[in-house]
Amino acid sequence: MANTWYRCAVATALVSGIFSVVVCVFMLLNHGKSTIVDTEQELQLLDLRADSRTQPENKQLLSQIRELDLQIRQQRLRSLDHSRMGGYLLLGGVVIVLISLKVMGELKRELPAPRGGADKADEQIRRAALGRWAVTAGMALLGLGSVFLVLRPKIDFPAAGAAGTSLASAELARKSWPSFRGPDGSGISTHTDVPSDWDGETGKGILWKTKVPLPGHNSPVVWGDRVFLSGGDANDLQVYCFDAASGVLLWTGEVTRVALKDDEEPLEPMEDTGFCASTVATDGRHVCAIFATGDVGCFDFKGRKVWEKSLGIPDSSYGYASSLTVFRNLFLIQYDQGGIEDGLSALIALDGFSGEIVWRTKRPVGNSWSSPIVAPVGEQTQIITCADPWVIAYEPAKGAELWRAECLAGDIAPSPIYSNAFVLAIEPYSKMVAIRADGRGDVTQTHIAWSMEEGAPDICSPVSNGELIFLLATEGLLGCYKLSDGTKVWEHDLLEYFQASPSLVGGKLYLLSEKGQMFIVEAGPEYKQLAQCALGEECRASPAFADGRLFIRGLQNLYCVGNSE
Repeated sequence: MANTWYRCAVATALVSGIFSVVVCVFMLLNHGKSTIVDTEQELQLLDLRADSRTQPENKQLLSQIRELDLQIRQQRLRSLDHSRMGGYLLLGGVVIVLISLKVMGELKRELPAPRGGADKADEQIRRAALGRWAVTAGMALLGLGSVFLVLRPKIDFPAAGAAGTSLASAELARKSWPSFRGPDGSGISTHTDVPSDWDGETGKGILWKTKVPLPGHNSPVVWGDRVFLSGGDANDLQVYCFDAASGVLLWTGEVTRVALKDDEEPLEPMEDTGFCASTVATDGRHVCAIFATGDVGCFDFKGRKVWEKSLGIPDSSYGYASSLTVFRNLFLIQYDQGGIEDGLSALIALDGFSGEIVWRTKRPVGNSWSSPIVAPVGEQTQIITCADPWVIAYEPAKGAELWRAECLAGDIAPSPIYSNAFVLAIEPYSKMVAIRADGRGDVTQTHIAWSMEEGAPDICSPVSNGELIFLLATEGLLGCYKLSDGTKVWEHDLLEYFQASPSLVGGKLYLLSEKGQMFIVEAGPEYKQLAQCALGEECRASPAFADGRLFIRGLQNLYCVGNSE
């Protein structure tokens, strides 16, 4: 009897071992396929989106873009689902192999000595029965796995173009405010019907205000009928979703703070930075947030946590403050830390669906507080970054460096912008540099078009209408310069302090002071103030713009400003 059970254990180990190998092979093939970034479909989608810029009214083209985008997302999600289910099956197969090997080891010690003259017919019958048992056990194992795959909960794929469910088309992203300073980090609103008359003291023009549970200096992000923020302190890290129409807090997402190691000191960022100065970002389906602790969390639009991970507490002098930005399904993190010689800084791309690091590129810079931008440069998209001493551009899909220019020094906080073929970068208190973005390699000697060395903002990022550049210093000095050569056109002292970056709405500049005063100024060759609106609460964050509305975060509350008619 022991001999029969021993052979059963051998057969079971063999069948489950083969099953595990087959599952492993399929998982490796699936993983290899899922890591391909530029598939033929994705390249086709990029071409269609490029065509949509010149044919914005072509509804058939927009429909084709949405359908193709949905197909790509379905393939990605199914691949992740197959990997997860394959992992469960592989685990089950390996467990059965280990149990069978254990049983074989125990039975081997108990096997009876062979008897002479055993009846051959009986032996053949036993072997046939054993074979049938092994085949039955293997088929049962495969059958259980198949039943598990068939009966498991299915992924829900919404219809193409459904609000809050699909990755952004270029058109939809431009109409939203998906990251710090808008779609391409330029601070320019595509909506021109933004209110220019309100008063927080009397409630005039204030559609709603809602208290934000935890503090933070990050800016609002808007997508459709949702507004996103983050907040945090020494104990909690949170992501918030508000209803854009009513201001109701729809959900709060908790991000796990990774426990300190024995040799780590508690994080104590500067008060002006805090635990969540970094603005969240959304791809139209997920919203992702990073905190000064290096913890990252991603949620879907219903508030369900998709993934979270820790990048480790960054070595940052004032506390980490770079905001996230988005390229397709990738969330981009400028993770600058330490000194130049420490080699700790990197640009990181996380997959929005899984949180896996798609690529990580080391950066030859020290800590910075500037945020990356994703800019269309001719026929190519570039990630543009600033830190001491380099302005560096990267290829978004794989993180390869395209060009670099050595032109900055010190603590870099203002983010770059791209306007009319120039990258504009700020060295605080010192200068503004204009770089042509069509070079390759080290372009320090060949592509710096001009440098304006009359002082520059230390916090606020620039904004440009393609002809003029507007700079806003913390102390309230507003300057206007020609984009072509950096020549000063005019400057005016607003007699207020500012940390929020200037925004451009049509032909008007929106400038939000620390006291909550919004100065609305004509974006032209002469200074002309058009309006001044009081919010009634102190502000540090840059505003976000939508159709007929703007959203402002105060130190305590989130405001929606609009026409009440």
